[in-house]
Amino acid sequence: MKRSVWLFSIFVLMGCGMFAIQRGGGDRVGSARKATETYQKLTAEGWPETEYLFGQNAMTDAGIALGRKLFYDENLSADGKVSCGSCHNSYTAFAHVDHKLSHGVYDREGRRNAPALFNLAWSQSFMWDGAITNLDNQSLSPIASHTEMDLSLPAYLERVQRDTTYQTLYRQAFPGEAMSLPRLLQAIAQFELTFISQQSRYDSMRRHQIAFTKQEQKGYELYKQYCSDCHKEPLFRSDAFESNGLISNARFPDWGRVEITHNPNDSGLFRVPSLRNVEVTYPYMHDGRFATLSQVLKHYGLRIFKLQGVYQSKEIVLSPNDRVDLLAFLLTLTDRNFVNIKELQDPRGAQK
Repeated sequence: MKRSVWLFSIFVLMGCGMFAIQRGGGDRVGSARKATETYQKLTAEGWPETEYLFGQNAMTDAGIALGRKLFYDENLSADGKVSCGSCHNSYTAFAHVDHKLSHGVYDREGRRNAPALFNLAWSQSFMWDGAITNLDNQSLSPIASHTEMDLSLPAYLERVQRDTTYQTLYRQAFPGEAMSLPRLLQAIAQFELTFISQQSRYDSMRRHQIAFTKQEQKGYELYKQYCSDCHKEPLFRSDAFESNGLISNARFPDWGRVEITHNPNDSGLFRVPSLRNVEVTYPYMHDGRFATLSQVLKHYGLRIFKLQGVYQSKEIVLSPNDRVDLLAFLLTLTDRNFVNIKELQDPRGAQK
């Protein structure tokens, strides 16, 4: 079944429940308040307004706690061994670094590398091809995917309903409501909305707390010359779909955005990922074909790209010294604090 067809089937099964549910309770304290304050602070610092509709899913500490457990629960998969956290590791900015192509239940191999997850409130669409346009719905894709978690939605809900820990967490997050799949998905979204990365060396420079070295500054200028059209500050990405100059993998043919829109002009286009935390989110590209940043920079020499639906040459001329300088700048985008926040890690901790 084509991806667009089974995604449509999922939404039919859910009925419009995502938009018909009532707002839940809970105090806006702790993690929820911290996230809210961070969003407000970043907007004041020049970050764009968020895209996420918080009015449809009010963040609460209880909702975040429920979402965290769901995110890391391997029992919510066909073989009981795969969770969202299996492909999105908190220590690598919620990217999947173990394989070029992400692996799911029964060690099934997908055809894409799971992208990093952070600063999701600023995104208009999700997945490499933009198949999902609402964070509250995004978890449906891996849950139902044959190569990821491969669990039917009724089975997913049933497993959560019969777990007494979930029953308690759900009552705290959504008091007075019968347990529903839309609410569970919203809880996952609440947890993911706390994945805010904004404490890198670059951010300290922007706040005038430090100064770049000469090498980092040179790399910053090279970034602005060659990379900023697609990877826009301060998020270092865009919601556009562009060509990365790669030929579709012969083993797992993947033509990107066109598989969703069926518009021939979208053939070979993929969502522009963030350069933030790029040091720890290897391997690179939608199919994980590059293991190092040096390989990525070498790839972006004189290439033919499809930009805004038109094939054109884009020349990126970097000397060996330039590549070193640019790499020095890219390393300033690593947020060491973000990848070590305990509240974002698997709550089972050392028990794993």
